[in-house]
Amino acid sequence: MSVLDHNAIDINPRISEAEVGDYIALLKPRVMSLVIFTALVGMAMAPGHFHPVLAITSLLCIAVGAGASGALNMALEGDIDAKMSRTANRPIPRGRITRPEAMTFGMTLAFFSVMTLGILVNWIAGALLAFTIFFYVVIYTLWLKRWTAQNIVIGGAAGALPPVVAWASVTGTVDVEPLLLFAIIFFWTPPHFWALALFRSDDYARAGIPMLPNVAGPDATRLQILLYTIVLIAVAATPWALGYFDAVYGIVSLILGAGMLVLAINVYMRRERSQSLRATRKLFAFSILYLFALFATLLAEVVYRALAPMVGGA
Repeated sequence: MSVLDHNAIDINPRISEAEVGDYIALLKPRVMSLVIFTALVGMAMAPGHFHPVLAITSLLCIAVGAGASGALNMALEGDIDAKMSRTANRPIPRGRITRPEAMTFGMTLAFFSVMTLGILVNWIAGALLAFTIFFYVVIYTLWLKRWTAQNIVIGGAAGALPPVVAWASVTGTVDVEPLLLFAIIFFWTPPHFWALALFRSDDYARAGIPMLPNVAGPDATRLQILLYTIVLIAVAATPWALGYFDAVYGIVSLILGAGMLVLAINVYMRRERSQSLRATRKLFAFSILYLFALFATLLAEVVYRALAPMVGGA
């Protein structure tokens, strides 16, 4: 009996403290909202008729796939999140959800989102969604983020793929138009996240993440933000320049681009700490508005083209 007492084993299973809200937080809902919106634009731009049920199914699968990526990212980065003030309140650092629970949740969502999209829609879209999840979780989370200051640049490809997946769900192919959307998001990502990295550099340094400000310094990061913003403005105007969209989109893209450029120049010029923090926060906030407004304009033009014949016929 004493031996049994000495080697007593706790047979009571751990009762999870997680609530629905904790699992929703694992999905990174703010990132998911951006994924859904950009995917919707990619789907709306695709030629041909697409059954509404299949359209909703595709968007749900892309959204769930994005949520799966977020959950797996958090499961793999629990140690990093615990060291950063920005992420310390996530479910895993708070002890609300364990890493194995988050991994199981993320893997389940990833499997069913890919399989559902492949079986019910088409396997080109399913394969692209699987690649997107793999790229974000394995290439970005496990490798790039911890080992190179170019993590955001290369890893941005994962966040830029949803419009391509959505286009493929309609057409079963990949064409120039979704690749242009991919390019816009890809070149938007560095100035957006490096602005965040500038005013959160202490957080990243504490977590040991080699973000550009901590590796190359703030001044080099400011220059890179400015250069990528200039490229972004040119890339964002390309759908208009190539004739895919009308002058309304072109003008809006240039106005929004001018706003991004002014704020990027301000970030480059402001070196004193308090002014630098204000400048980077303004750029970070505006960059979110920039992408939503740009894609909203694309969506508005697509809707207008679809409705114009009906309005004209009436």
